[in-house]
This record gives sequence, structure tokens and C-alpha cells, in this order.
Amino acid sequence: MLMRKSFCLKKVLKRHKQLVCQGQTSSPIADMAKAKLYIVYYSLYGHVETMAREVQRGANAVQGVEATLWQVPETISNVILQKMKAPAKADDVPEIRPEQLIDADGFLFGFPSRFGVMAAQFKAFFDATSELWERQALAGKPAGIFWSTGFHGGGQELTALTAVTQLAHHGMIFVPLGYTFGSGMFEMNEVKGGSSYGAGTYAADGSREPTELELQQAFHQGKYVAEIAKKLKNKPLSA
Repeated sequence: MLMRKSFCLKKVLKRHKQLVCQGQTSSPIADMAKAKLYIVYYSLYGHVETMAREVQRGANAVQGVEATLWQVPETISNVILQKMKAPAKADDVPEIRPEQLIDADGFLFGFPSRFGVMAAQFKAFFDATSELWERQALAGKPAGIFWSTGFHGGGQELTALTAVTQLAHHGMIFVPLGYTFGSGMFEMNEVKGGSSYGAGTYAADGSREPTELELQQAFHQGKYVAEIAKKLKNKPLSA
């Protein structure tokens, strides 16, 4: 009787493996291990959005990770946005509500700098997460940050340092880039944003777009944080 049950189980597993190979079903083990990485950003003129999409590409390059783009709500009226000549928001990226953060296993937050701190739109979003803070619903989840500034000395490192306080109060685990990007961190022949705190770019007067090197760093950061989020998903911290 036991041998018959074992034989039947082997047949079922063999058939399931065939279906997986044919794309008719997914592996329950793979589904269980998949980590959700939320890339949440605010972008006024598109520089941070460009970086965010590259971060997503890097994160989705990690098997077992699903990276999703989200943008925080705009606080400037359409009339003012038109006067500022700001482009339309990406219609393929939904706005996120604070309570949706709970569904993610890890985060990458991106924003432009305003006087050395994150843009007010992103700060307003974090201010709306007080209910999550009260329950420490995001504690233990890894999070990285990326940004844009106008020029050298415009807050490339200060913006990152001031943003870390938001993560700390939620109990999130800040994941800096370190020097894992390798030789690209030491490039001195061209202007490059970013630092050991995360990927970054310069917007200058708005006409400068992220360079290939900056996009490579963003891709690397997405992949790096995704790998860490996946590890913590499969081996969660003890309560």
C-alpha cells in the first residue's frame, strides 16, 4: 500500500514538472519564494522616473523577484505644473497609497532633492504613513534610496542622509550601495551622480539627462537591493 502511494506521488510530481516546462502552470516553490520589491518615486521633470525604470530593470533581472513601479501623489496644482512646464506624469505607473506598502518585501525610494532634503511631495507621502509607523508594519523590511540634484554640492549625499531618518523611524533596514558598483564608483573623467548611499543623477537646468554610467549604477542598485530583499524574504528575521 505504501509503495503504491509513493508510486502515485512520483507520477503526480513528474506530471507537474512537465506542465511547468510547458508553461501551463507555475512551481509552487518558486511562487512561495518570490519577493515583491516596490520602487516608489516622485519625479517632476522626469529625471527620477528615468532612474526608477532602470532600477526596476535591474531588480527584475533577479530571478524570484517581482519589481513594481509606483509614484506618490502630486501636491502641486495642474495650473502651476503647466506654468512650470512640467511634463505629464507617466500614465503606466499607478499612484500608491500608504497602506499598500505593507504588501512589499522591500523598497527603493526615489526623489529629487530640495534644499538638501527629499521633495515635499515625497515627505508628504511619508507623513501619511503614521498609522503604519504606529504598528511598525514596515519594520525589518530592506529599503534603498536614489535621487537627483541640480548640480555638484546640491545635496547628493545630504539628501540621502536626511532621508534615512524616515526609514529609521519605521524600523526599516537601510541598504546603502556601498562600493558594490565597482570601478564605476571611481570614475573621474565624467560628471556622475550617486555615492555609496545610492544611485543619483544631476538635472542641471533640467536639460541634462541621466548618463549611461548613472543608469548602469541605477540598474546595479535595483539588482543589489532585490537580491537582499529576496534573501530576507526566504529567511525572515526572528520576531
